[in-house]
Amino acid sequence: MARRARRAKITIVGAGHVGSTTAHWIVAEQLGDVVLVDIAEGLPQGKALDLLEATPVAGSDCMIIGTNDYGPTADSDIIVVTAGLPRKPGMSRDDLLFNNVKIVKSVVEQVAPRSPDAVMIVVSNPLDVMTHLAMKVSGYHTHDVLGMAGILDTARYRTFIAMELGVSAEDVQAMVLGGHGDDMVPLVSCTSVGGIPVTQLIHPTRLAEIIQRTRDGGIEIVNYLKTGSAFYAPGAAVAQMVEAIERDKKRVIPCSAYCQGEYGLEDLYIGLPIILGADGVEKIIKLELTNTEIEALRKSAAHVKESIAKLNL
Repeated sequence: MARRARRAKITIVGAGHVGSTTAHWIVAEQLGDVVLVDIAEGLPQGKALDLLEATPVAGSDCMIIGTNDYGPTADSDIIVVTAGLPRKPGMSRDDLLFNNVKIVKSVVEQVAPRSPDAVMIVVSNPLDVMTHLAMKVSGYHTHDVLGMAGILDTARYRTFIAMELGVSAEDVQAMVLGGHGDDMVPLVSCTSVGGIPVTQLIHPTRLAEIIQRTRDGGIEIVNYLKTGSAFYAPGAAVAQMVEAIERDKKRVIPCSAYCQGEYGLEDLYIGLPIILGADGVEKIIKLELTNTEIEALRKSAAHVKESIAKLNL
């Protein structure tokens, strides 16, 4: 992707909690101008205007507009798809599959042709399956379509470890791979605190409890909110991805990326460590995983494959 003299143009489809919070993070960090799209009349316009009126206080020069049609999204550099139904108590991410596939397919069919050179970030659940669908429908190259999951799951894991040890979350280095669901794979072998292996600081039994809380991190919030799901942390995670792409930062982060033989996996999207820059997924990094970790990753991938198969893509 060539560097630009103008600010990046970032389209966010879905003006609900995740979409509008993502817009907030992006504008606050001055990552680009934002087009907020939603089918609900007045919703994207009102949220966009409210956020725009905050820019003098926040010290941001970014523009943000809200719209109910896709015309203003043309020639976007980055597209973020958050549209879809949120989880409610008692629901798994997979429960959203058939409802959200219709929504995401419709969105991608309308937004992709208007911005053929964009990088697309998918946030809608079930994440890995919706990212696979978006790649198929958009016609984009696989490295230009990726899903936001690993950053969020890793942030939760880092948060819980920092809480356990009473240290800064900044000093917790970790990585969570696999599908964005109940069988995600926090990598103990890649987890450290200030360079100290986490296994030297937290007893294995307690660490297993923290890993389970990480896997349950989304539903824990859903159970508190009752009528919706998380949005602050997902929005921040998307903004980190947007920054890596827009500023060509070459971040080493976990994202849902398309496998073509890596880790013995083929033809699916799943959370893997990648280098993320201006050209989207610039490289999938091959880690030396433990036998337990590689087995868990392949089990998670099998679950994603089963869900993809239901779509008959």
